[in-house]
Amino acid sequence: MAVKSVPFYRLELNRAEIERVTRTLKSGWLTSGKEVQTFEREFSNYVGATHSIAVNSCTAALHLSLLAAGCGPGEEVITSPYTFVATTETIIQTGAKLVFVDTEKNTQNIDLDLVEKAITRNTRAIIPVSVAGLPVDLRRLERLRRKYKVAIIHDAAHALGAAVGKRRVGSTPDFNCFSFYSTKNLTTGEGGMITVNSKKLADQLRVLALHGLSKGAWKRYSGQGSWYYQIADLGYKYNMPDILASLGLMQLRRFNAIQRDRRRAVSLYQEYLSGIDELELPFEPAGTTHAWHLYIVKLRTGGERRRNEVIEKLRAANIGTSVHFIPLYLQPYYKEHFSYSRHDLPNSYEHYRRAVTLPLFVGLREDEIKYVAATLKSIFSRRK
Repeated sequence: MAVKSVPFYRLELNRAEIERVTRTLKSGWLTSGKEVQTFEREFSNYVGATHSIAVNSCTAALHLSLLAAGCGPGEEVITSPYTFVATTETIIQTGAKLVFVDTEKNTQNIDLDLVEKAITRNTRAIIPVSVAGLPVDLRRLERLRRKYKVAIIHDAAHALGAAVGKRRVGSTPDFNCFSFYSTKNLTTGEGGMITVNSKKLADQLRVLALHGLSKGAWKRYSGQGSWYYQIADLGYKYNMPDILASLGLMQLRRFNAIQRDRRRAVSLYQEYLSGIDELELPFEPAGTTHAWHLYIVKLRTGGERRRNEVIEKLRAANIGTSVHFIPLYLQPYYKEHFSYSRHDLPNSYEHYRRAVTLPLFVGLREDEIKYVAATLKSIFSRRK
């Protein structure tokens, strides 16, 4: 049967994942407990971190990391405008000053040369974003951390499975924040994880993630602990429940297979789109492992208006697309409260005006990829 549509995303869960969640539902314990602890332990083993703290979103992970890093009024946090709003709203919510620097010309990741120039005596943290799954330069970040004594809070929402050399994203010092939103490479529906290599930071993050409680509910209500508890800090309700951890745990156990399937799909895209001169395809630099959360192509000519036309024609062919990202300085709230513009940050605007994110998910078939490629070829041929 000929392909007539390709969704932007399609979720596939296997029997083992469904059975694990069902087992948790039948266990009588649904909130944070043994499943979360197992998920955290195996996640640490996978990425090479000492400690992992499961939370209910990557937004929560970012917010807690900023607080644990001491960010607040009078402090500055440097990040990229080419990201989802969670990266920056958490900075603003701490009371810290948001400082934007531009992206690199050839990637959507933050330009670390510009980051270094923007560091002042008030800089408390840097939040680099590994856009689409392409990892930022972990070695360079470590040098900046040591040289300027700043916290690195890696927004790795797209980057589970990414690596620089043999070092996986999530294994570096300070904070690494992952997302398990429904469309991510590993999903719990909603959820996130923080990895750190400091027991002191891990203990602080655990307290902050659950109302500032000195111990978790699971131990208090089991035979392992006392009813007595203390409120050690002003905390939040950011913990992950066991139901979500059950799904994440089983996805993690087959994560290498998930990544192989995504790389297969990317390889097919590279093959079938390679003859379209109008498109600039994403790439994997030597010495890095791309996580391939997103497959973002860019139009070589025509700009924002032409990009929008291409998206509408793909939509007419029942092909789902998106744009990652609309630079935050173009959004109404940021226009009102900040003075940045596309002229200040030209690279991020140049990426945005030409970007189209194509479907990429586990189980994406070759005939579906061929349909996307054939539709794009037809769109550009009609232009000629």
